[in-house]
Amino acid sequence: MRFIPRFSFLLLVLLYMFPVSLKAQGQLSDRAFVSLLTCGPGEELYSVFGHTALRVADPETGMDVVFNYGMFDFNTPLFYLKFIKGDLKYFASAGSYQDFVYTYQYYNRDVFEQRLNLTLAQKQQVIDELVATLNSDKKYYTYRYFGRNCTTMVADVLNNSLNPKISRQNADTGKTYRKIVCERLHNSFYESLGINLIFGAKTDNVLGVPFLPEQLMQGVTHSKTATGQALTPVTDTVYKSTTVQKMSGWNNIYTFLAVCALLIFISKNIVVRRSLYALLGLLGLFFCCVGLYSFHTEITWNYNALLVNPLLLLLLYFSFAKNQDAIKKTTIVIAVCILVYLVYMLNKPHLLMVLPIVVLVLSMLAREMLPFVKQKFPSRRNA
Repeated sequence: MRFIPRFSFLLLVLLYMFPVSLKAQGQLSDRAFVSLLTCGPGEELYSVFGHTALRVADPETGMDVVFNYGMFDFNTPLFYLKFIKGDLKYFASAGSYQDFVYTYQYYNRDVFEQRLNLTLAQKQQVIDELVATLNSDKKYYTYRYFGRNCTTMVADVLNNSLNPKISRQNADTGKTYRKIVCERLHNSFYESLGINLIFGAKTDNVLGVPFLPEQLMQGVTHSKTATGQALTPVTDTVYKSTTVQKMSGWNNIYTFLAVCALLIFISKNIVVRRSLYALLGLLGLFFCCVGLYSFHTEITWNYNALLVNPLLLLLLYFSFAKNQDAIKKTTIVIAVCILVYLVYMLNKPHLLMVLPIVVLVLSMLAREMLPFVKQKFPSRRNA
């Protein structure tokens, strides 16, 4: 996954690392309001799923603050290892509403606002909890792809003051997490392929708690207050992106098909074939082992290792050792694993995405089996 580019990160630091003073917030006035801010997707992978924040404003005192749970520090020691392991600390911050909107205008991303129909006591509870969080260690939290992120953290803050809670009804209700991710990445084929390969069986569960900004926004739209009124009367468009999404000339399945076709052709060469065994085998070994290291439950029980199989490393070893009997048996076992994988994948949304890899691996296995077939069924010319 890609992260925030240096310039983008510096800009966000300037806007959020020096938060407004919130240590002495008193009683809110009757004119105060709390809004849910939902930001649309950006061009970078980290921004494809959008962003959620909370706005708390009081015209009586001039306060207009946005609370954001989506910050992390690039300078954290062992940053990438911590991210993979799942113990990288994200943190909450606060900045002015004007700066927040400017940031998303600069990156040409949608900003929608839903002013929430809360009582004064509920508004006070929200701001008190947010201020207490920012001024304590509670502002740090461990990120989870689906269970704990900028959207779920905001939803938790709101639900603590709401009865009934925010509705879970949204356009993705009934879909699996994997299908939702695939739909959001339809214009980013290679990112979608990578994510679908590294995510395991738990990603195929049906959506439970909304985890995307758009889902929370739709849930708020369907929510009611204790008196039966709409939780938000209207969704205002603060800024509308002018970006027109276009299909990438290279980031699509067609270039992937071309690469796989080329690899199938050149894998006639034993050196190329062995190189692919090493690459795919190591990747499969990573899929099998990373779940033991990481706290991200989404990447455990990764059945994609049946395709990108660590047994390919064993086949590589036997290939160098020229152990023909072992090559034959290992090839058959890997082929059976792929057949099991294909049966299991019949109802999965990323089946078409991985089919080129299936064909590539099967073609290499067929080449390994070809000498044995010729030996068993010699041609008439050799007879």
